[in-house]
Amino acid sequence: MESHACPVVLDIAGKDVHAEGSQLRQQGSIARVELPQGVMGWVIVGHELATKLLTDPRISKDPRQHWPAYMNHEIRPDWPLSSWPAMDNMTTAYGSDHARLRKPVGKAFTPRRVRAMEPYIERTVARLLDDLAAVPPGEVVDLKKRFSYRLPASIICDLFGVPEEGRADILRGGEMTTDSSLTPEQAEANVLDWSQRFQELVQAKRETPGDDLTSDLIAAEEDGVSLTDNELIGTLFVALGAGSETVMNLVNNAVYKLLIYPEQRAMVEDGRASWDDVIEETLRAESPINMLPLRFAVEDIEIDGVTIPKGDPILTGFGAIGRDPDIHGKDADEWDVTRANKAHLSFGHGTHGCFGAPLARLEARIALPALFNRFPALALAVRPDELEPQGTFIMNGWKTLPVSLTAPANVASR
Repeated sequence: MESHACPVVLDIAGKDVHAEGSQLRQQGSIARVELPQGVMGWVIVGHELATKLLTDPRISKDPRQHWPAYMNHEIRPDWPLSSWPAMDNMTTAYGSDHARLRKPVGKAFTPRRVRAMEPYIERTVARLLDDLAAVPPGEVVDLKKRFSYRLPASIICDLFGVPEEGRADILRGGEMTTDSSLTPEQAEANVLDWSQRFQELVQAKRETPGDDLTSDLIAAEEDGVSLTDNELIGTLFVALGAGSETVMNLVNNAVYKLLIYPEQRAMVEDGRASWDDVIEETLRAESPINMLPLRFAVEDIEIDGVTIPKGDPILTGFGAIGRDPDIHGKDADEWDVTRANKAHLSFGHGTHGCFGAPLARLEARIALPALFNRFPALALAVRPDELEPQGTFIMNGWKTLPVSLTAPANVASR
């Protein structure tokens, strides 16, 4: 592969992220791409290469140190992905700064603390299922809106002490951040709006601390140094966004697959496959995040026959990585709960791996069996080809998931 390979212009509407992933793989394990507004970059699409580069010290996530175009103000505030480099948190830090910013959040998501949350998650799931059970028989329900979204949104907002009246506005900022089709005006307004919303939350918790993770972050100190307001805002933004959008897509994608593959659903119900099989295979084949911005080359990097110039932005193509035929064979695109090798990187890899992965898995492990036990007749209310993609190349999901709770819909199963 040559470093001057013709770039793929990424589809900002994300009409078919898997087809685009296959197109990118034609260039090799890393592909040249064009981002919105003509910004040139790269996307990692090979599993083996991703494990190397995501732990390579020559790859940074700090645009303030390692993205010349951002440092020179060539990346304008109205760039559709502007909120990603604008954040000041662990996801945009490098080296010791990353370790410092990650530590106080990591303490809240240890395996022991996550296990202790199980009864609370079970109660939350039961409450949401009770709400669904109140829907009149035969009425079509958007399961994404009524269940897959509400579950992680409720849990993460409860953990961080976000008041009920402010949740919709705060979560909306995260939803817009993952929308690669934003207009320049929407992108710039979103950065200003979420900054203000989180600043208001931080100020409220300073004045009246509570038994929540926002108050804990405000009080946290490492070697006598507290997080700055910008670091607090950035940390809250990534925690609430990652803790809601990704889990929503994991649950939604798993439900969808089980509905269109009834034979695999039967395997889970009779014990031939487990719910963990469902979760891991969904994470592999339908990564909740399709393509994550942004990393940067600290120096010229020669790898797999390609030279990535110093300062070039790099995205991680989790959607394509999970379907890498070099790892998963010719049937890598197929969703199969009996697959022996379900290896994936959908929660990241290395020091920037997702701190909330244990919580996400636990939420899905509780929610999925509870949903299908409560509504055994659950079925799609539309044909699969009538579903609309989420509308972004960053995420991998559906805009809506219309279902019938009490009677099979009169549509093809696949």
